[in-house]
Amino acid sequence: MNLLELYPEELETFFLKLGEPKYRAGQIFLRIHKHLSSIDKIYELPKKIRNYIIEKQLITEIQMIQHEKVSNINLNDFGTQKFVFEYKHEKSSLSRIFEAVWIVSEKRKTACISSQSGCSLNCTFCATAKLPFMGNLATWQILQQVYKMILYNKNYQEKLTNVVFMGMGEPFYNYDNVIRAAKILNHPMGLNIGVRHITISTAGVITGIQRLIQENQPFNLAISLNSPFEEERTKLMDITKKFPLTDLLKICKEYIIHFKKKITFEYVLIPDINMSKRHILELVKIAKQLKYCKFNLIPLNTNFNNWRAPTELEVLNFQKKLRENDILVFYRGSPGKTINAACGMLALQKVHSNIIS
Repeated sequence: MNLLELYPEELETFFLKLGEPKYRAGQIFLRIHKHLSSIDKIYELPKKIRNYIIEKQLITEIQMIQHEKVSNINLNDFGTQKFVFEYKHEKSSLSRIFEAVWIVSEKRKTACISSQSGCSLNCTFCATAKLPFMGNLATWQILQQVYKMILYNKNYQEKLTNVVFMGMGEPFYNYDNVIRAAKILNHPMGLNIGVRHITISTAGVITGIQRLIQENQPFNLAISLNSPFEEERTKLMDITKKFPLTDLLKICKEYIIHFKKKITFEYVLIPDINMSKRHILELVKIAKQLKYCKFNLIPLNTNFNNWRAPTELEVLNFQKKLRENDILVFYRGSPGKTINAACGMLALQKVHSNIIS
């Protein structure tokens, strides 16, 4: 058990079992999730309780083993930072290494966090897919990515505005831990990040989207699309074999109807692969059918398969043609690319340099 993972009502049960009043739950939840205090500094708790929590290791931590920051500030990147974290279990050989990114733009400070160490998917354009899958992250490990980055940046007076589950791994293959972490980040006694500022991104795991609808989880949904054609998307993202694009678009429509809000389609632009006129026409067709979606254009940031990144002009032309058809489409560049922190680049280069050529 890790106390970081418990909701206030669950903490009440914990303290009652220790013979303590249940109001202790509110005290510790506020301090560990809002003020990000270490347990030995929570003086509202009796010393014997603090010592008990420390001795029983009921709050454990991940360790930051690498940090890099973009030095070339520009209009799209005001100093993005990449963090590499590690967790080693003292009583076993279990080890998890994972990355998170602090994305700084003019109006937003976004924590891009991982849900898994490595990834079990095989998206052909993504460096994370070249890593071995090392397991799901626990709720507390997901939360601590956010908290560690906030504490690191406290002297910069950078207030966190958004959280996106777009780091390493497929969030819906770790659904329960991801949703619990999102709820704690949203909790009014914690960081109180609004549900419209928390986004869960998926490669297209339909069962995860179904659970969002059934459980009425109101967080934003982003889907990695990358091609509007079934066969082509299968070559880019083999998850399409398990969750066909036609079925994915059907559940997207259900999501939109249920929550009455837009879905974001992430589209990695690969010249000569998914940027032709027929791609644009099919994307327009999808957008018109769903009626309530938007696109986020992402230039290719890796060089697998001898693919090249699109030029700025190619990206802007693609965006322009979609907008001419009244499609809501955004392009925010590749913040963090110079430190291997942009979309598709999280691959622990300095930790596992032999994996990525």
